[in-house]
Amino acid sequence: MTIDPRSHTPVYVQLADLLRHQIESGQLPSGSILSSEARLTQEYGIGRDAVRMAIGILRSEGLVSTSRRGTRVREAPRREPLELVPGASVIARMPTGEERRSMQLDEGVPVLEVRHPEGTTQVLAGDQVELTRPAAG
Repeated sequence: MTIDPRSHTPVYVQLADLLRHQIESGQLPSGSILSSEARLTQEYGIGRDAVRMAIGILRSEGLVSTSRRGTRVREAPRREPLELVPGASVIARMPTGEERRSMQLDEGVPVLEVRHPEGTTQVLAGDQVELTRPAAG
């Protein structure tokens, strides 16, 4: 897969698509480090801003995380099942800065606000929970 600068699709979207495909196919497995911005710039013949935007897309999708050591493919999180009780509701939203820090959430990971019928609210990391409904009985 190559990047076509003449395409109507912006080069940063093409790069994000290419890297996403490599992640989803296992060519870039969980925990692996992506090439540096400079290397991706050179390898695909696109500007550094385009590389940064592509990585930003993947970060917002929760596929990669970035630290001082580089950009790494995220491990697939283990999801704990949570059975919703009748009358409960769920709202998905982006976390506040404090929630993101206290729950140690990567950029792009939403939280789920579970509102229970008795009036309590639970805020959970959206990538760590699998919501289920009670079995019909």
